[in-house]
Amino acid sequence: MEFVYQKNSSYFAQVAENVEPLAERELAALGATQVNPVYRGVYFTASPEALYRIVYQTRLCTRVLAPLLHFDCHSTKYLYKTALTIPWVELFDREQTFVITATVSDSLITHSQYASLCLKDAIVDQFQEKFGERPNVDKRNPDLVFNLHIHKNTAVISLDVSGGSLHRRGYRQETVEAPMQESLAAAILDLTQWDGERQLIDPMCGSGTLLCEALMRYCRIPAAYLRESFGFMRMPDFEPETWQRVKNEADSQIRDLPEGLITGSDAGKLAVRAARINLGQLPHGKEVVVRPSRFQELEPISNAVIVSNPPYGVRLGAQEEAAALVGELGSFLKHKCTGSTAYLYFGDRELVKKIGLKPAWKKPLSNGGLDGVLAKYEMY
Repeated sequence: MEFVYQKNSSYFAQVAENVEPLAERELAALGATQVNPVYRGVYFTASPEALYRIVYQTRLCTRVLAPLLHFDCHSTKYLYKTALTIPWVELFDREQTFVITATVSDSLITHSQYASLCLKDAIVDQFQEKFGERPNVDKRNPDLVFNLHIHKNTAVISLDVSGGSLHRRGYRQETVEAPMQESLAAAILDLTQWDGERQLIDPMCGSGTLLCEALMRYCRIPAAYLRESFGFMRMPDFEPETWQRVKNEADSQIRDLPEGLITGSDAGKLAVRAARINLGQLPHGKEVVVRPSRFQELEPISNAVIVSNPPYGVRLGAQEEAAALVGELGSFLKHKCTGSTAYLYFGDRELVKKIGLKPAWKKPLSNGGLDGVLAKYEMY
């Protein structure tokens, strides 16, 4: 059986809402062609070489899917029957584990979990019939991830060629409360257009996600540098030599970090410790200086790029406290950060009103269910 992606080299990248135009540009730069952004995703075509490069280097996409089969689907019975026609036994063997992610919208099938169960049954029944035993589902660390997407009674079954969400970079060993998603931090840095010409500072760095992403951006560390396996390695037409060449090429681009270019601080000693541990997982990460300090006590900062995610009420358990802190941050920026540009991500949009500064622009960005906003402030 020839799969859909084999016929037309077409793939689909999942991205967060409002990140589509950034992801479109990133994918094109990594070698994708016929790039077509849609709501929360981007369709594109790619050669095997470009596909491996995209999965290894994308900072903004959370998953990349290779469609196996498209079909009209009005019932779970038909879903099961059609899924049986896919030669699952050619895609993996019974010692390997798998998991299914599913989304259903505007269709006669209304329950994504039940739809996913029907697909799982078709997969294991095929193995059972052929070998008398079945592969296991592993939700934590599966060998393969399959995706089922049903929209307006059209179903697409895909192999997740990323092999698990790409926002999990692998550097996050320690966390403090409510860490920011890595792909959101990457999108924020993309929107700052920071290029390393000016120092970058996060004065409320938490467990260091923005610092880690800034380090990876400047030093050109591939986003999936710490990953050992990928879903594309399970593709029937995987080309190991091409992948090795792509990986070596990307890794050879990694460059040194100039002293003092990226720094952070946090009032919490545990946060500082977590940030240092997380940065230490990455090349040159130990060179990023992270200090235990309240931002109110920092030396004046001039002509720098300040990027931060101030705590919001959900995390502190008190919105008044968060609002007061944001007010103090506004005063700090105004009086101690001349010539700097600040980019602040507010998980609670109401906090934008509390900072006492007029933003140059605001852009909506969501983070794990939170409807936040990124605001830019110019300090003259």
